[in-house]
Amino acid sequence: MIDLLNAWWAQQLVLCDWVFNPDPFSIAPEDARARLSILEVPDRGELGWRLLESLDAGGADADPAKLLAALELIALAGAAGWLAETQARAWAHWLTGEIVAHHRDLDAWLEALRRARSDEGWVRGDDNFAEACEALAVLEHEGDGITWDRLGEWLAVHDRPEALWPGNESAAVWRLRAGFAPILALPAGDQDWAGVAEWLAANWQVHGREDLVRALLWLGAQGDRQGWDLDASRLLSLDHDARRAWCDGLEAGEQRYGRTLMALLEQGEPLEWAAWDWLRLVDLAWAGACLGWLQADEAEAFALHAADLVQHRYSDWSALARGFQRGRSLFEGRDLLGTFAADWRLLLSSPLSPWRVPLQGLVDEAWLAPARKTMLGWRADPWHWVLALASVREPELATRQGVSVAVPPARRADARRYLAEHLDLYAEEGVEALVRYWLPAQAHHLNQLATDAAHGALPLAETHFGKADPGMLAQRNDLRTASRHAATIHMAEKYAFYLQMSFDSHDFDAGGLAALAEALRGSLCRFYPDARRLLEAWICWDALLPEEGQPALAPEIRWHLEDPGSLFHWLDWRVDEWHEPGPRPRLSQFTALALVGPLNSPPWSLPHRESEREAMAIREWVDGHFALHSAEELVEFVDFLLESGDRQEYQINYAPYTLNVARLASEIAILESGECSDEERTHLLRLQRVRDNEDGCNDTDLIAWDLAQAVDLAVAGRQLGWLEAGAFNKLLERAHGLAAGHYSGWEAYARGFYAGFSFFMGETPEREDFLASLRQALVAWLSAAPPLAGPWASLEFPGARPRHWAPMHVDTLPGDARLLH
Repeated sequence: MIDLLNAWWAQQLVLCDWVFNPDPFSIAPEDARARLSILEVPDRGELGWRLLESLDAGGADADPAKLLAALELIALAGAAGWLAETQARAWAHWLTGEIVAHHRDLDAWLEALRRARSDEGWVRGDDNFAEACEALAVLEHEGDGITWDRLGEWLAVHDRPEALWPGNESAAVWRLRAGFAPILALPAGDQDWAGVAEWLAANWQVHGREDLVRALLWLGAQGDRQGWDLDASRLLSLDHDARRAWCDGLEAGEQRYGRTLMALLEQGEPLEWAAWDWLRLVDLAWAGACLGWLQADEAEAFALHAADLVQHRYSDWSALARGFQRGRSLFEGRDLLGTFAADWRLLLSSPLSPWRVPLQGLVDEAWLAPARKTMLGWRADPWHWVLALASVREPELATRQGVSVAVPPARRADARRYLAEHLDLYAEEGVEALVRYWLPAQAHHLNQLATDAAHGALPLAETHFGKADPGMLAQRNDLRTASRHAATIHMAEKYAFYLQMSFDSHDFDAGGLAALAEALRGSLCRFYPDARRLLEAWICWDALLPEEGQPALAPEIRWHLEDPGSLFHWLDWRVDEWHEPGPRPRLSQFTALALVGPLNSPPWSLPHRESEREAMAIREWVDGHFALHSAEELVEFVDFLLESGDRQEYQINYAPYTLNVARLASEIAILESGECSDEERTHLLRLQRVRDNEDGCNDTDLIAWDLAQAVDLAVAGRQLGWLEAGAFNKLLERAHGLAAGHYSGWEAYARGFYAGFSFFMGETPEREDFLASLRQALVAWLSAAPPLAGPWASLEFPGARPRHWAPMHVDTLPGDARLLH
């Protein structure tokens, strides 16, 4: 039985200078590819456009020259192996149906072709065309009886096939690439995109699989849209003059972008352009498949990821295309919305467009779910947690996803400089030194303050040493808004940035850093169930505790919260065995460490053995202030401070004078009347302080001063390696017990601390400045204004009755077994 469609199709090819052959695919593959090249169709991408353009106007207005040219291209593509025979026949069926439907007979069809002969893009010699028309007439009337009427009847009986574009199951996702070039067939190969490797190198600086994977993940997670979104958000809050000033302040190469963005704002356009990134994600995935840099399933997973994001954001194809057009406008620095209709007419209106299916539901959930797992797999390495957190401050880090990248020498130098200048951290200290930047006690402190603030249970603003600063009090009181947000992120995001800088320096053990990254991941998963909770907590705490001299991070964090492609939404959120990057002190240890008070920086973590560089400075301090040169001497002196200390000297040498005022006055008069040695001068000053009861030295238990020094020295001993953990903890327990036995609360302890500091201070011109500074510090520690001054306001004093509300979060310090907290 004659194949009516093939026979008629072969007849039409006579008009294209073909020798008649009943099989339209009879030409040799190499000849077909050569002919396609002559017709300026170097790949299947261009072929897709030509076929789509063949029914540009559609209906009776379709260009007959383009229809005939398309019939030839389909035959050549089938012969060349670019299209399967079934798909080529499907296209021929569609095109033939259009021809028969809008031309009453062969003569009308040939006449339409004659009129179209001179159209640009389809010009043939008069004699050849006339001869071809005559040959075609002979074939119709004297050949196999393939008449116009018979062909129309055949087409009416045989429904138009739908398989013009890949559309089965997950393959439908490739319809998203049609904005660049419609994809006709799968699998991808070198026939799909001529010069793709050169294009990737020139336009993306992508030279292989690893570069490509990083670019794909960057497009999904951040792309160009993040910077544009943030700029647009800032401009919305500015008036016209301020926007103009912003644009004028851009670098010369960026001012066209700035003017385009301002134009979009002034036109009232939606400030949304994510399609620019997500459609390019599909395009690059296809490029990787064409080159073999991605396996077919890998490329499809990236395309499905883009579809997942697109369907999350856009309702239909028109909205998607307009979002892309806005992004392209910003990228090119010129408003292209005026050409939107012309640029997208074919895809949005052609009856053969691959977009003639709804965007929503383009790909079934059954196929999106595996792709999501694949995207999570690319980010499964815990180092992606570090990248996610650090990239909020440094967005360029988002380009490192998926596959590790070599760090340039300049970047390594910058990282080393940052670590030295900001953290005083050096390579010889090793990975172990990073433990000092993990501050679990700080999170406990902030959570406790926030909970107390929510219940109106914060300390009074008025203290024995003065009143807290109103601005700092307001900041402290505002912590009530964070009572539902665990505070670990406030510390952890900085820790992640330090990890990233350490990695970039290439000076620290990569395996050790990876272990810390895994510990960071585990900690955050323990305290936050998902990206939304973590980012909301970060926004809250960043607003409450801004870094001095640094802009707020809230806009950047909020972007990650709202963008479905953000890396935070594609991390490995799971709770398993939990190991923190550093030890978590018990609540009693934290309380004992806090006895140091303003004598040192707040003890947000347990001390650990420091590097030799740090140890040198600590030894100099221990030697200069206390003349201690060994572990034995330090332990002996700490024991002395805990057992008797400076307070014993007061009790023996000065307390008796409080019972004999006349003798005190006589002793002072004798010393004042003559020349004094340094030792006698010190004695005189202390007698005068007893006489004046300066800072309440006669009425206050001075053991606080000894406890503060003892704990401070114990910490130094631990940092020097002179104290093992067990011995150090026993010293803390002794200090904790002594504090509980001598004071009722932190304010009473602070009075003893201040009185001891004041009484035993040597003669110095800066005495009043030192005392004023200490009073200010004590106010801050007692009132938690500012919140991170010190932890007294969040801790129960040793032995005191509980007065704090229980925090709502698990990121609090564990209490001892005998304590209920």
